[in-house]
Amino acid sequence: MIRLEGVNKRFGDHQALEDVSLSVAKGEVLCVVGPSGSGKSTMLRCINHLETVDSGSIYFDEAPVYQNLGNRRRRADSDREVEAIRAKVGMVFQSFNLFSHLSVIENITVAPIHVLGLSLSDATQSAYALLDKVGLRAKADAYPHELSGGQQQRVAIARALAMQPEVMLFDEVTSALDPELVGEVLRVMRTLADEGMTMVVVTHEMGFAREVSDRIVFMAEGRIVEEGHPAAFFAAPQQARTRDFLRSLWERNRQLGGAVSL
Repeated sequence: MIRLEGVNKRFGDHQALEDVSLSVAKGEVLCVVGPSGSGKSTMLRCINHLETVDSGSIYFDEAPVYQNLGNRRRRADSDREVEAIRAKVGMVFQSFNLFSHLSVIENITVAPIHVLGLSLSDATQSAYALLDKVGLRAKADAYPHELSGGQQQRVAIARALAMQPEVMLFDEVTSALDPELVGEVLRVMRTLADEGMTMVVVTHEMGFAREVSDRIVFMAEGRIVEEGHPAAFFAAPQQARTRDFLRSLWERNRQLGGAVSL
């Protein structure tokens, strides 16, 4: 469904992505892990056209988003094509990005009405169904400042789902939450995975990655260092850089008395 071939991205002198090649199958849950600054979030933003690539190719359903044509030539989609792709790819960020002046139900219905062309009645009916899915129907008329961080993030997930995406991208969606609120967001994501949603999840939640993902990709310094099935990834990582990363997590977990789910 998603395929990256030799993708490179620089920000000034910083090589954010270096020769990244990756594929994600329909219905697959792919978790991307690694230290901060390893290029995980940049890769998601390139998939969703929020960043342009410097070289390499990205395909969605075998249609090129960016395509390296050789001889330093590159094909990039038009604005209309970009919007068509974004309509198929939902993305949820670390920050909730809800419209503070709109209620929960209005946050969820505004894009389906103005982008998908749904009627107010149809958009509202769909929004209530999504609020049931994320356990927040009772908060339909509340405003973002009246919600906890976990509730806001669940509304953000419902808002992304309202656009009827084929793929969901999650960019460290629990990292800004208090520990006691993380579980409620991960439960929603587990439900989506069980329902067969194609998902690419950048996360520091190793327990979630172990239990829910079909495959784990480990990134460091803008490169994919290792990928594999969760059981093999955690039990017998092949690369020294991966082993060092997991060892640091185990040590942190030990110091916190087992508070971190690994």
